[in-house]
Amino acid sequence: MIFYFSGTGNSKHVAQRLAKATGESCISIADCINKHEYSFSLRKDERLGIVTPVYFWGLPSIVVRFVNQLNICGLHQNFIYNVITFGTTTGQAHYMMQKLLKSRGLWLDAKYNVRMVDVWTPIFDVSNREKCLRKTNEAEKRITKVAEMVVARKAGNFDYLRFPHWLAHWYYLTYDNQRKTKNFYVLKDKCIDCKKCALQCPEHAIECKQGYPVWVKERCTLCLRCLHHCPQFAIQYGKRTIKHGQFVHPKS
Repeated sequence: MIFYFSGTGNSKHVAQRLAKATGESCISIADCINKHEYSFSLRKDERLGIVTPVYFWGLPSIVVRFVNQLNICGLHQNFIYNVITFGTTTGQAHYMMQKLLKSRGLWLDAKYNVRMVDVWTPIFDVSNREKCLRKTNEAEKRITKVAEMVVARKAGNFDYLRFPHWLAHWYYLTYDNQRKTKNFYVLKDKCIDCKKCALQCPEHAIECKQGYPVWVKERCTLCLRCLHHCPQFAIQYGKRTIKHGQFVHPKS
């Protein structure tokens, strides 16, 4: 069983690759939350994996909420692992996951990572599509390696780009303020009222009113799914995203 959260398709792709390699099911965390499904049963020999991107050197808020309510039945020394997709560093994401799982009575056996395109475009530039696709293709080798380790149930900490917990924790504290939806805005001359942003928002934080998207919640997970999937690139966050482009995984 593999749970995943993904804004632009990177983590989803990794989860799907792992599901294919292990023959185990692939489940969206956002779908679970929307359906209020938190209880699951594992077969005796089934692995439990969680695939998620790193946000602000920690975990996305939606992932934290899910794991805090996760209830796994039928545990019998099952292999439990976490895969973090990242652009620069995994920060304290694995450490946070380990603490969350421990509070649910689960032990994290293995920590893996996969470097992919960093889609946090308030800082990073993804406007060069050729460069992004090259990095995406390069990630396939690492995904294959991680899949091999998962299949072999190879335990250990294989995260080679983590930060000291105290330093990563300090940066993660800024996440809550950045999640404020007032930071988003719409280029109304570009918006075509397709409603794709509202339909795809995992937090249901967007509603379309009078032909334009409106953020109806004070905070969201900040996955930027609305920004990167907008067919007109009409949704922006802060001042820099308009220059930094959009990216979604080609297989998402």
